[in-house]
Amino acid sequence: MEIIETKSFKLASFSKGDKNSSKLAILLPGRLDTKDYINFISHANLLSNHGYYVLAIDPPGTWQSPGSIELFTTTNYIRAINELIDYFGNRPTLLLGHSRGAATAILVSDNPSVLGVIAIMANFGSPTNPKRDSLKKGFEQTYRDMPPGNIKSKDQMEFALPIAYWEDGKHYDVKNSLIHCAKPKLIIYGTNDKFTPTQEVEELYKIIPQPKMLKKIYSVHDYRYSVKAIKEIEGDINQFLKKYL
Repeated sequence: MEIIETKSFKLASFSKGDKNSSKLAILLPGRLDTKDYINFISHANLLSNHGYYVLAIDPPGTWQSPGSIELFTTTNYIRAINELIDYFGNRPTLLLGHSRGAATAILVSDNPSVLGVIAIMANFGSPTNPKRDSLKKGFEQTYRDMPPGNIKSKDQMEFALPIAYWEDGKHYDVKNSLIHCAKPKLIIYGTNDKFTPTQEVEELYKIIPQPKMLKKIYSVHDYRYSVKAIKEIEGDINQFLKKYL
């Protein structure tokens, strides 16, 4: 684990591959997920084998990234990724994200250094709504599996995520960003994703511009629970890289 200090944040990261590579890949976890989950470790190995210098991070204020949980907003997530791209010299950069990390990757796709986006189980709207009682408290108590994350862990990481996170997220239109993204994009969605219906993905895919690829896998939202799903997704990533990048 390494702490990278950008202009605005200190970000916990792990890296894979040749640091002097001409191209960079950044892996973006979903809401309150961590860089250390088994799917991200596997994806990092895959992308490094394709010649990328791969960096996976814990978003601002979460897990091993220093600072208060108040730092974790869509605005700061976007800023952190843009600052990371700048930190590494604005190399041609591939963004791979899961869930809210996939939404963030799409929102950052207008950065001139971004050469492509891999969005896995993306959320295309505002962040999923908090529970009603959380609105009264001003925060939502949230729990996540401990790494490696391939099973539901008995011990859990606990977060008190402020309602300000959801208010901030309302300012971003992921669908509009995707519709205007002319860069290569791979959209991977799951048959049993409870957050994003398959019909929504398929209808959106029809109106986004080329170059693009769409892949459906038989999986729940947290595909890290399935080695088979991880490997199937990596087969899709291989196809995408071969075709476009």
